[in-house]
Parts: sequence; C-alpha cells; structure tokens
Amino acid sequence: MAHHFKIKKNKGGEFVAYFMYNSEPIFWTEGYSSKASAKNAIESIQKNGPGAETVDES
Repeated sequence: MAHHFKIKKNKGGEFVAYFMYNSEPIFWTEGYSSKASAKNAIESIQKNGPGAETVDES
C-alpha cells in the first residue's frame, strides 16, 4: 500500500490523522480529543481535496 491515512495518538493523548506515502508522513492534522473527529477530518480531506486549487505565493 503506497499511500494511506493513519490515526495515531500524539504525546498529549490527542488523535492525529496522518497521510502516509511509502511509510513516510506527508501531512497531518491538528490533534483531536476523539478518534471520531480525526476520522471526520480524513473524510473531509477525501471529499474536498481532489478539487482543491494550488496557491503559489512565491
């Protein structure tokens, strides 16, 4: 599996959703108090991400 989402607890005990590619984290969300909130963040990324435009501020 080249890419996938992973939910892990951080040191503060919060749930964080990571987008992984080849076992490396590419990006991650803020920490959430519940696993359900982290799953909602993943669903939002999957739903809204494909149409997101790229903003180049360089």
